[in-house]
Amino acid sequence: MRTARLWYKAGGVAAAGALVLMAGCSSPGASPASQAGQSASKPSQTAGPADNSEGAGNAAQRAAEAVQGAAAAPTAAQLAAVKAESGEIAKLSPEQMAGQRVIYSYSGLSAPAGLLWLIRHGDVGGVIFFGFNIASPDQIRGVIAQLTAANASPENPARNYPLLLMTDQEGGLVRRMPWAGPSQSEAQIGSSSDPAAAAAAAGSAAAAALSAVGVNVNLAPVLDVYRQPGDFDDQYQRSYSMNPDIAAQAGAAFVVAQQAGHVAATVKHFPGLGAATATQDTDLGPVTIDLSAQALRTVDEVPFEAAFKAGAKLTMVSWANYPALDPRLPAGLSPAIVQGELEQRLGFQGVTITDALGAGALSGYGTVQNRTMLAARAGMDALLCTATAPLPGWKCVDGLKDGYLDGALPKAAFEGQLAQLLQLRASLPT
Repeated sequence: MRTARLWYKAGGVAAAGALVLMAGCSSPGASPASQAGQSASKPSQTAGPADNSEGAGNAAQRAAEAVQGAAAAPTAAQLAAVKAESGEIAKLSPEQMAGQRVIYSYSGLSAPAGLLWLIRHGDVGGVIFFGFNIASPDQIRGVIAQLTAANASPENPARNYPLLLMTDQEGGLVRRMPWAGPSQSEAQIGSSSDPAAAAAAAGSAAAAALSAVGVNVNLAPVLDVYRQPGDFDDQYQRSYSMNPDIAAQAGAAFVVAQQAGHVAATVKHFPGLGAATATQDTDLGPVTIDLSAQALRTVDEVPFEAAFKAGAKLTMVSWANYPALDPRLPAGLSPAIVQGELEQRLGFQGVTITDALGAGALSGYGTVQNRTMLAARAGMDALLCTATAPLPGWKCVDGLKDGYLDGALPKAAFEGQLAQLLQLRASLPT
């Protein structure tokens, strides 16, 4: 039992000024990783098997509540998913249940043998690809074929669920496959004579490019409503407009067109990073978006509402702090924001996914294991195990597994999140 691993108070470090070209998420690029690949093994643990006694469970729960308050409860959609998927979930060990929620990252152009082994044994829910993983259509298509074959192994009890295979193909400057569309950036789309039509064309182009190599999830579109020319989003042309209505029309059109092409859309970065300055980057350090709740709800959240009505399947939640919505916690660690604002107030019923769990904004929350557990407790379904370089996926798996076993993660919510994620995966092309 690992109550001793908990807890860290949020640090007050200012965001660093220099841009790190990073992954899939807040920043637009990614720097090569130093490690050779994802290992199937992991260091021996200092603790023995989880203590499942009532006292240990209560201690872990109390420690978690001291940081976050009450954990997110299972939603109606998750409870329905559990009912439908209970037979499949029963086949999984706690480690496999955790692994099926983790998105792995790796360095290099080849699928590491350790990652393939983990997939074959049911410990992986998905893989994210960065620019350093992609050299050509044939190369990445071959890697994805290997991953898909490993997932089909008879040793994998979750082999009937396709892996989540994702990247950032936003358009313009942010394209992990630079030879493919969308060629226009979001800024160009938003300033065009017909933003909705241009965004629909971009969504179709993204779907065609990604589905051609086997990618089934795009971490796009960005729905942040930027505030100043040259700020965090606008410096890379990643925002449709300063006008939330234009961003809403374009974002919804992109979502509809891309998902019609059988690639799931991920809208980001909820509840919005549009007010971040050029040097405020959650990949590098803590960021505070000091807007009123009214401003967030009448400007920043407007495009998200439109995208949800259009059927967006995933939402990526920001690591920034929004004091008007939660005075203490980053959005992706906050049950008040993930469940209260996103799922209850706005009615989002799809899958939530974290931004990179190695982000500098989370430096005050301890190990990757701690961060992963806190994110799941806040209501995040899929956990993106990466940083400015790939992270060992087993760390994120351990954070979920240990929380499930020691009581920090309520079992009903954990299984509901897993079940809803499995249903998304079942809906994607194999």
